[in-house]
Amino acid sequence: MVKRGPGLPRTKGGVSRRAFLKTGGLIGLASAGALRVNVARAQSRTLKIGFIGAQSGVRANFGETTPWMIERIRGVVKDGLKVGGKSYAVELVIKDNQSDPNRSSVVGSELVLREKCDLVLCFDSDAALAIGELSDARGMPTISTMVPWTGWKFSRGASPEDLVEKSFPYTFHFFWGAGEVVKNFLAMWNSVKTNKLVGTFYSDTPTGKAFGNPKTGLPGGMAQHGYREVPGGFYKMATDDFTNQVTAFKNGGADIVSGLVLPSHWATFWNQAAQAGYRPQVCTVAAAFLFASAITALGPRGDGMSTEVWWTPKYPYKSSLTGQTARELATDWENTTGKQWTQPIGYAHAIWEVALAALTSAADPKDKEAVRHAISNLSVDTVVGPVRFKDTPVKNVALTSMAGGQWRKTKNGRFPFELLIVYNATAPQIPVEAELKLLSQLG
Repeated sequence: MVKRGPGLPRTKGGVSRRAFLKTGGLIGLASAGALRVNVARAQSRTLKIGFIGAQSGVRANFGETTPWMIERIRGVVKDGLKVGGKSYAVELVIKDNQSDPNRSSVVGSELVLREKCDLVLCFDSDAALAIGELSDARGMPTISTMVPWTGWKFSRGASPEDLVEKSFPYTFHFFWGAGEVVKNFLAMWNSVKTNKLVGTFYSDTPTGKAFGNPKTGLPGGMAQHGYREVPGGFYKMATDDFTNQVTAFKNGGADIVSGLVLPSHWATFWNQAAQAGYRPQVCTVAAAFLFASAITALGPRGDGMSTEVWWTPKYPYKSSLTGQTARELATDWENTTGKQWTQPIGYAHAIWEVALAALTSAADPKDKEAVRHAISNLSVDTVVGPVRFKDTPVKNVALTSMAGGQWRKTKNGRFPFELLIVYNATAPQIPVEAELKLLSQLG
């Protein structure tokens, strides 16, 4: 930030207006001109990175690590970045979209139009979808994550037929897709004996719609493997009553409950299921069981919940920025906050690894075309694993891996539950630790 220079000194004695204009006035004009030049020069040597995430609202769990991570990233860039022999100061502009699509559009516009950032990062599904069209129209390089790439593309106008080939000029995304989740869920279910009846319900969001897509989501995958769906439909985010789903699943005899549900909604559903005497054998739900805090909040009935695992301290990767391993990053979080690690930590760090790698590899980090080109050709190893935009099979998307896991009670552990890997065919670099257990086997 450029500071204003000192004002003109006060003159002693009487100085005529004409004398002032001839001397001090000219000096003032010269100073003002110099100030404008210095400000422009400083701005040209400052890289401004915008960031949108959900730090409050219904998806606050996903952004819980954001303030903690931003503090560490500020430490990484405190001395600036060196690109092509030049040094650049780095300014971070952080926005909370409050888990609201309308708010996402507002703060996205601020970053693109008012702040005129050099690069925008989206660490939230609403944020990624709200800013996409604007970024492409205005030529703003944008990198997003935390929403399945299938949902990201569907919401940007893709169809099942052009899902892989659909491309965008300035917006890029790295994450896994709904198909990877389906593979993990089905493999976990195939490892235990059930009646293959699955009660499903989904949040009425782009991510939920991607999971519930009849062709590319969970319903299509289940049908191909002999599972029958007991549909509970899509629910609105303001919903606080799931008795219709509970009744449908109980009357339909569903041994398995699945779909995409946020933690607070699952807690309500699970309490109502208990009240109705509905006891499924397997609960494998996307989003609901990502967080240890959400499992702990369920009490003893959190034991045995199964989920997709897209980051864990057991990942064999390390940060390209700090050199920390996945385990060291998780331990840093636990020791400084007193809270158990949470899956978004990995991606909360990786998005900055990707961003800084793109800027430092650009021919000119202040040139939008150069940054766009750098992202499209980027290949960087991060704490969540390889992020490869170059030669990706899905246009504009770098695919990341996942495994399947089940929460189990710990015996005299620091925290009441731990997430054990029970399936790893889609991520063989992560060792399997246990077999999936039916809820009735856990007692």
